[in-house]
Amino acid sequence: MNIQFLGANRQVTGSRYLIEGGGLRLLVDCGMFQERAFTKRNWESSPVPPDTIDYLLLTHAHLDHSGLIPKLVAEGFDKPILTTAPSVELAEIILSDAAHIQEEDAKYKIKRHKREGRKPAHPVVPLFTAEDVDRALHLFRATEYSKPVQLNENVSVTFHDAGHILGSAMLELKIKENGLSRTVIFSGDIGQCDKPIIRDPTMLDHADYIVMESTYGDRDHGKTEAVEDQLCDVVNNAVAAGGNIIIPTFAVERAQELMYHLGRLMSEKRIPHLMAFLDSPMAVNVTDVFRRHRYCMDEEAHAILDAGEELLRFPGLNLVRSTAESKAINRIKGSCIIMAGSGMCTAGRVKHHLVNNVSSPECTVVIVGYQANGTLGRRLVQGDSPVRIHGREHEVNATIEQIHGFSAHADRAALLKWLGNFGTAPKRIFLSHGEESGAEKLASEIRAKWGWTVDVPEYQDRHELT
Repeated sequence: MNIQFLGANRQVTGSRYLIEGGGLRLLVDCGMFQERAFTKRNWESSPVPPDTIDYLLLTHAHLDHSGLIPKLVAEGFDKPILTTAPSVELAEIILSDAAHIQEEDAKYKIKRHKREGRKPAHPVVPLFTAEDVDRALHLFRATEYSKPVQLNENVSVTFHDAGHILGSAMLELKIKENGLSRTVIFSGDIGQCDKPIIRDPTMLDHADYIVMESTYGDRDHGKTEAVEDQLCDVVNNAVAAGGNIIIPTFAVERAQELMYHLGRLMSEKRIPHLMAFLDSPMAVNVTDVFRRHRYCMDEEAHAILDAGEELLRFPGLNLVRSTAESKAINRIKGSCIIMAGSGMCTAGRVKHHLVNNVSSPECTVVIVGYQANGTLGRRLVQGDSPVRIHGREHEVNATIEQIHGFSAHADRAALLKWLGNFGTAPKRIFLSHGEESGAEKLASEIRAKWGWTVDVPEYQDRHELT
């Protein structure tokens, strides 16, 4: 039995792992690389021959975990893709949107090259198309939380709620080989406890091997109850300055959480009733998925809904789908809140809103999620100016604010708490999905605290699980 690490190693995107055992080859996640230094890997052929993979197990629908599935299918993969029911719906939305962006970006580059008189060495083509997505979606199979799925006579998988986004899961693999049974846990992305709307992450207590994320392995978020206070201050300061509030927004979870908090602040009259725009067709569609999967929500959300109140709507909120509606936002006078994708400013409508606002001293850009190395969002947080957007340089005169408590990832303390629930020492822990410094620091803490064996694998490392 062995595992190979094919993404999210010493960085936070491109999650992909191959585990072989019990007569099967299983691919866990198949994510897109989004950090600029690694995006060329997206264009490389699959490091695992697609026709040799028996199942693809998807922890959740975020693009850095699912984004290369259509390309894998285009290369020949045609076996079942197992994930939770909400993730099936979210993957359809996210992957379809990604295909649209890929196709539009290819058209835009061709047009720009023609305008600039450039002749690229290779044809400009999308990474994958809408047709590739359609073929992939036919392979998805919905599973239930906490119900083992038998993959063959030697291997089963159970999906547990990870509390990261709607439908997110930890995977518990039980593999029999050579007369022995081993349990391998893939944490997926572990969420924070006591977050609004969705349930807390599952606490597991036994594993022989653990593959765990380490996104915030070297830092803590601080008091999450202060999130609304921070958001309140940012909005009020931006209104006083007279500019727009641009919030690069992840379509899944972050958009819904923002709507929840903004609605509460307005109803409590802590911020003025502003026009607000969720300028993301994908986020609008995702919000509909939330409403269809109420069983995945926590007790607080149930109480709000049972009282007949709106959970994800408030007066003045406009759900924007069309391009014409998006462009019309720029004609509005006075301050408004614009939530638009993508969350790391790597693509989507937020880039157009940044072009129109980032050079304005009155504008405020609010960063509410993790920003990977090399992304436009990270450059804004770092204070870089100018920044390149759509092929042109733009001076950053806007105020850049960052609120950490919105993160959908567990922090250092929560990761250690999750690990501490395991009753016996795992044989080995592998830390992935974290920048090198954060993963190494968390590994040192685990060794010091429990004396457990911890590895921080390199890209394409293979390890025997003996």
